[in-house]
Amino acid sequence: MGVVTFYSYYLMSLVLDHCEKAGRRHIRFRELAADVLGSGWMFYFVIFIQTAINTGISIGAILLAGECLQIMYSNLSPHGPLKLYHFIAMVTVVMILLSQFPSFHSLRHINFVSLLLSLGYTFLVVGACISAGASKNAPRRDYSLESSESSRIFSAFTSISIIAAIFGNGILPEIQATLAPPATGKMVKGLIMCYTVIFFTFYSAAVSGYWVFGNKSNSNILKSLMPDEGPSLAPVWLLGLAIVFVLLQLLAIGLVYSQVAYEIMEKKSADVKKGMFSKRNLIPRIILRSLYVIACGFFAAMLPFFGDISAVVGAIGFIPLDFVLPMLLYNMTYKPRKSSLAYWVNYSIIVVFSCVGIMGAFSSIRKLVQDARQFKLFSSDVVD
Repeated sequence: MGVVTFYSYYLMSLVLDHCEKAGRRHIRFRELAADVLGSGWMFYFVIFIQTAINTGISIGAILLAGECLQIMYSNLSPHGPLKLYHFIAMVTVVMILLSQFPSFHSLRHINFVSLLLSLGYTFLVVGACISAGASKNAPRRDYSLESSESSRIFSAFTSISIIAAIFGNGILPEIQATLAPPATGKMVKGLIMCYTVIFFTFYSAAVSGYWVFGNKSNSNILKSLMPDEGPSLAPVWLLGLAIVFVLLQLLAIGLVYSQVAYEIMEKKSADVKKGMFSKRNLIPRIILRSLYVIACGFFAAMLPFFGDISAVVGAIGFIPLDFVLPMLLYNMTYKPRKSSLAYWVNYSIIVVFSCVGIMGAFSSIRKLVQDARQFKLFSSDVVD
């Protein structure tokens, strides 16, 4: 899936470069899609998909950051009165303050720090998993699958949707717009580095976590390494440092992915004739961004379904935006011959991932509904 994502982003970069050479520079995904496909409804379709992605990621980042604080608190004060929603509220307040960064360009230093945090967190988690797996308190491992064939099928499509959310981006044109033209070569170098880091960080943590805990592994591996009952399965100082790293990383992720939502809101509320920090623009920006973050924090506290949220976002957001639209945009822009390999590869990917997206949406929403039926609102437990 990572290979397909890299390929789709490369095609997207070529389409953006082609439009720029033709005098139509697009800095928004929705503008690019509407221009190439010649359809006004596509503009609003992409807005809907991007909003779903960005809101889902913001909710997930706030939720997971709150859970990390709860893990640290539970270890320091096992019988303390604070619940998960208290920590989510704390994270929400911090996110409100950070949300006032004006633009993508102003986040460039945060993005670099985020990269270092990802590498550091992965190194610590893999080390902790190896330590836990080799210790005398190592948990019993069970790698068996679900007994029901239908459950296994639904779980497979839900898992594919989660993986799509991991490898997806959803804001590539917005990122490429920050580069000086010609941007294609720079984007390719950036994509190579990006997916090298993704492959190393996600797979090393996933494989080591599954090796230690099997099918009982928590969506937040730190939760498995620091269980509610019994001693920590790795040195506490190491896990504490990992929590700090991932907490800072989640704040950066939530900050970056909120930018598209902010831009959509402020396009209507801002006065371009006034300065960015003028009272006319500053007050609406503070109010709108704060309300958006508060809404995300409220839903994170009310329904802490991290795995389910990731699956829904992957199915209805990342799969159409990252696995279907780029292929379609390339074929519409460059018009490869029907006898060419590129033409058939692109349309094969479109068909396959359209079907995967439909099945993934059905299976992930099904699981979300099932979990919601058995769940108490504002509970202190995160549903995987």
